[in-house]
Amino acid sequence: MIGARSPVPTSTRALARGDSAMAKCGRADVTLVYEHPVTYRLRTATLPDVPLLRALIARSIRTLGSRDYTAEQIEAALLGAFGLDTSLIHDETYFVALSPSGEIVGCGGWSKRKTLFGSDTRAGRDDACLDPSSESAKIRAFFVDPDHARRGIGRAILEESEAQAIRAGFKSFELMATFPGRRLYEKFGYVPGTPIELPLPGGFKIAFVPMTKKPGG
Repeated sequence: MIGARSPVPTSTRALARGDSAMAKCGRADVTLVYEHPVTYRLRTATLPDVPLLRALIARSIRTLGSRDYTAEQIEAALLGAFGLDTSLIHDETYFVALSPSGEIVGCGGWSKRKTLFGSDTRAGRDDACLDPSSESAKIRAFFVDPDHARRGIGRAILEESEAQAIRAGFKSFELMATFPGRRLYEKFGYVPGTPIELPLPGGFKIAFVPMTKKPGG
């Protein structure tokens, strides 16, 4: 399975970036396509993936989040708190996991920008670039198809995200975890802070958990 060991790089290729008015914060030296030795494959997300990613995110949180959140909270959070931030695709720091048939069954990534969580529609975004010498890279928007959960997809994407952020000069990570996500991140050294409640449309609120990690710390 994909989580048995770290993915192995098999090839490099140029990926469609689309037009973007956003200033770039810098890119990794190469874009890699990763092949797991058994089942799944990781690659960098591209703009044509966006409709499939939005559907995957909704499908994932509606099923895997139902243990921790009400249906009303989930639907309200999908209006902004949960969702896809396309700046990560433009920056080439967002990844998809592909099944053997080529279906997108997982996604996640990291960011070199100040926005900590949320989709393109979330208010209060800050697309300013982070300073790797003094600020933490952001781990962002991990979602897995319910039919492919607990098969190591999240771990593989997290390992690749951390590795790329470290190569970009970052020395620590932070994220805003859902309750289901907290269980994943704690396994890999992330330390939870005090849960916080965020307001949602319709008068609802939802609890997230801020988490941090400093490799080797």
